[in-house]
Amino acid sequence: MKKESASIRFLYGTVPGRMCLKLFTDPLISKASAVFLSSRASRAIIPGFIKRNGIDMDRYAVPKGGYSSFNDFFKRRLKTGYKISHSSDLVCPCDGLLTIKQIKNNSIVEAKNCKYSVSELLRDRKLASRFSDGEALIFRLTPTHYHRYCYCTSGKIAGQRRIDGILHCVRPIAVKSRKVYVQNSREYTVIEDPSKAVVIQMEVGAMLVGKISNSVKCRPGNTALIGTEKGYFEFGGSTIIVLLDRKYRLNSDILNRKAVDGEIPVSIGEALLQGDRKCSQK
Repeated sequence: MKKESASIRFLYGTVPGRMCLKLFTDPLISKASAVFLSSRASRAIIPGFIKRNGIDMDRYAVPKGGYSSFNDFFKRRLKTGYKISHSSDLVCPCDGLLTIKQIKNNSIVEAKNCKYSVSELLRDRKLASRFSDGEALIFRLTPTHYHRYCYCTSGKIAGQRRIDGILHCVRPIAVKSRKVYVQNSREYTVIEDPSKAVVIQMEVGAMLVGKISNSVKCRPGNTALIGTEKGYFEFGGSTIIVLLDRKYRLNSDILNRKAVDGEIPVSIGEALLQGDRKCSQK
């Protein structure tokens, strides 16, 4: 796994750095950065970013005349789109690094000394109670990943909520020392399928990600269609959290992949379930 950058180690691993965190996690800083990253002048940093992160541009569509700004490049589209598995009713919503966590007693245990209350995460105790014996699938996107995402399942949209907050980095060094997911700005969609199973798909912003751009169709009463684009993140690493209201048999092909620090590489549209979704783990 790529080592933490010197700047991130400074901010989260030193006393002077932690004193600076309040400034760097302020959403106003992200908004100011977004002004530059959306300007034509920001195109100058695209080649260096591609080289530094080893991005294979053969995968992506480049507009005639090139990208209009760094953010235009960052939310780039794939040349041929992405493939959706038709063998599963639940798919990976994005390219990223997957961590699987059990939910017990309203808590998601993320690290040795760090527990996340589902109630804090959702800001809704009644809704959180639906997931008391479920699972949390945490997909971390790095700056090198494709930053558009799709619906992970199909069903009726029963709720949509945005929660304002600050914008911590989402790299492991930050997650292990801060309650990042319950502090960061985030949006979530509640999806109910015909069998009355409930899935929550949550997008979490991160440092220098001032905008989570979800489709206007993410409104209660509308229908979520698996594989349909739900939205995109602007610059920075970000996270998508999928909450399941019960334990399912997850795809063994994914579970058997080599993980680094518990994170499994996955691709958008891959099947997450083993066989029939309605068969819960015993």
